[in-house]
Amino acid sequence: MKESLAVIGGSGAYHLLQANLLGEELACAAGSTPFGESAPIHHFQTQESGFLFLSRHGETDYAITAPFVNYRANIYALKECGVERILAWSGPGIINPVFKPGDFVVPHDIIDETKNREMTFYKNSGIGFIRQSDPFCPEIRASLHDALHQAALPHHEAGVYACTEGPRLESPAEIRKLRIIGADLVGMTLAPEAFLARELEMCYAPLCYLTNYAEGVVTREFQKGRLFEGMQSEEEKTVVEQAVKKFPVILQACLELLRNRDRNCHCPHAMQRYKDKGMIDGDWRSWVGPA
Repeated sequence: MKESLAVIGGSGAYHLLQANLLGEELACAAGSTPFGESAPIHHFQTQESGFLFLSRHGETDYAITAPFVNYRANIYALKECGVERILAWSGPGIINPVFKPGDFVVPHDIIDETKNREMTFYKNSGIGFIRQSDPFCPEIRASLHDALHQAALPHHEAGVYACTEGPRLESPAEIRKLRIIGADLVGMTLAPEAFLARELEMCYAPLCYLTNYAEGVVTREFQKGRLFEGMQSEEEKTVVEQAVKKFPVILQACLELLRNRDRNCHCPHAMQRYKDKGMIDGDWRSWVGPA
């Protein structure tokens, strides 16, 4: 499977796979990498052209939580398939009450609060000092913005995403801390995924659909046996489900815009100074350290 565009699906991706809503499937296989086996990579064909799709949390249900996703294997396998640009999605909670459940947000920045994840391909080496002035590719973000406009879907053009370790949800005090340091949204998936993509000079940006208010932002009684134990109302659950159903249209529009856009961003040059110094060569596989 060789394609330059890929989608990493977050919460709810398995529903789109089961419903065959992403196009005609040509092939599916997991990638064998130095970091283990990746999640299955699906090759879809639409009327326009092809793209790859990976569901980070599972194929038929939410089978693996964020801290246990093999992010290095997934990103490495997509690079092996020739992928240059990754459009990801995530379903975070809301810290900044300017946002509401069901909204779409194109984040512009990230705060990494994870603790125990394998964060780099460059363990025990002297490389990997990569600038993060734009942690998410501005060209993919611009294409997402245009795709959402084309679909007449209101959205927020910026937001700071805080990535926590999980799988537990955050305490009210932790949410207050994150709000103080500038976070608008809180989720568990975009780190180290975004940073790993940049290490292999791939473009990466997420689209978020907002699932619920984080703990303490609004007052919600505990409800046993319910999704998020009552942090999401029935009305909010409905609007969030409707947002997920819009993903195929948004993805197709964004991917088509990207096919017609040259890579003029800085993402393909993240490792250039190491190449110029002769510390690495043109074969990206040789850059990667041991698992």
